[in-house]
Amino acid sequence: MSESLDGPADGSGVPPLAADPGGSSSAVRPGAALAVLAGAQFAVALSTSIVNVALPAVRDGVGLSETGMAWVVNSYGLAFGALLLLGGRAADLLGRRRVLLAGLGLFSAAALVAGLATTPWMLIAARTAQGVGAAAVAPAALSLVMQLFPPGPGRGKALGVWGAVSGAGGAAGVLLGGVLTEGLGWPWVFHASAIGAVLVLACTIVLVPATPRPDGAPRRLDLVGTVTVTLGLVALVYGLTAAGRSGWSDPLVLGSFATACVLLLVFVLVERRHPAPLLPPRLFSAGLVAPANLVMALLGSVWVGLFFFLPLYQQQVLGAGPLEAGLSQLPLAAANMLGSSLALRLARRLGPNVALAAGLLTQTAGLLWLSRISADGTFLADVLGPIVVIGLGLGIAFVQLTGAAVTGVRPADSGLASGLVNTTRQIGGAIGLAVLGTLAASTTASFSAYHSRAEALTEGYRTAFLVSALILAAGSALTPYLAHRSARQAEADEEEAAPDPAPRHPAPTTSR
Repeated sequence: MSESLDGPADGSGVPPLAADPGGSSSAVRPGAALAVLAGAQFAVALSTSIVNVALPAVRDGVGLSETGMAWVVNSYGLAFGALLLLGGRAADLLGRRRVLLAGLGLFSAAALVAGLATTPWMLIAARTAQGVGAAAVAPAALSLVMQLFPPGPGRGKALGVWGAVSGAGGAAGVLLGGVLTEGLGWPWVFHASAIGAVLVLACTIVLVPATPRPDGAPRRLDLVGTVTVTLGLVALVYGLTAAGRSGWSDPLVLGSFATACVLLLVFVLVERRHPAPLLPPRLFSAGLVAPANLVMALLGSVWVGLFFFLPLYQQQVLGAGPLEAGLSQLPLAAANMLGSSLALRLARRLGPNVALAAGLLTQTAGLLWLSRISADGTFLADVLGPIVVIGLGLGIAFVQLTGAAVTGVRPADSGLASGLVNTTRQIGGAIGLAVLGTLAASTTASFSAYHSRAEALTEGYRTAFLVSALILAAGSALTPYLAHRSARQAEADEEEAAPDPAPRHPAPTTSR
């Protein structure tokens, strides 16, 4: 280790970091490291939405069906979400920097293959592999951020940056997807992701320090738990997606749900008996992990649906081209970044739980407004105002939930907690997109007999936005429980920090 690691040279309060297996021993530069780690998260978030605007062109290029378009998004999100727990645990066990580098390598290679795809199965397989790489990148990067920035104002600012790039990545993906699709063709939507990941990988090697494996970290991976939870979630999302096409009583749909129930039950039983479970029960009793992840799942279900349906409404109803639909996401991205930058200030003034409720209710109001879109509307009249309101609320809520979900967690579980909060967001997004897509498709089908195609599609999108608003309203109703858990966690922290009271000696007694 270099001498500069004996103490922070910049007064940031960042503790020295020792090398982990396969790591680097370069001096810690927290600002530069945060920029690179935020870049990794930006690449992951970008790839979730960058294909949305390009979907019509991708459909024509490789011969996708309507259901296949949803699976281009869901195959990435599902592999990402289902394997995030394994990625977080692998980061704790094998070294966070090492897992981050491996994930970036797989992510970039899979994105390159996706851009070269000529058949639906090749494209969906590549998107699945890209999601596997992202499942290693996201928890490793977030756990490195949490270790570089201990609790305090520095961590709050770092999480503000994290929230800004996460939300901006989703909006920027739609913008970049439109620019690339119209300018260079849909394959460059994937090639750009590959190039960006390679650049982040190179910067990680140079600027991101390694961290020691925490004491108490697991010694082996829970592969049985990984397989059962992954296949169970795939079966669940497949059933929800197929229900929109075949109906809820279709034998394949019912079989998918039954398979999901059995596999997820097996996962629970395995976790209760495994010596080093993928998802240890103790994690849900730590800090605010359980309620924060529940609300994050609800937020994720709305987040992914928004970036899926909004570009489709603009292109299929309003007649916008890919570039125009992409440029229209800039106000949403700017509002999201503003909300993320205000999140810490609001938390100090109002308290984190009140700030969270405000963010969720702000998004609810924006989605209710967006549910009033019309078939003969315009971007300025129907879309601009709602997406600015939604972006502000999204930035505020995401920062609060990310911080809450890793508060009070043991260092040995920090990678797992980071993976869990990303898992709930991604799985919530995959399930939410399947449910919202089914509702939108059934609404459109019922209106198609008596209305024009544009009117029928609009009704479907309105239904999706209205249900999204109701989901977030339900999430805001959970914030009092978060406040209760926050108070309990604060009391526990005070008791742990308080010095042991001096022993009291009984007063001597005198004999008569």
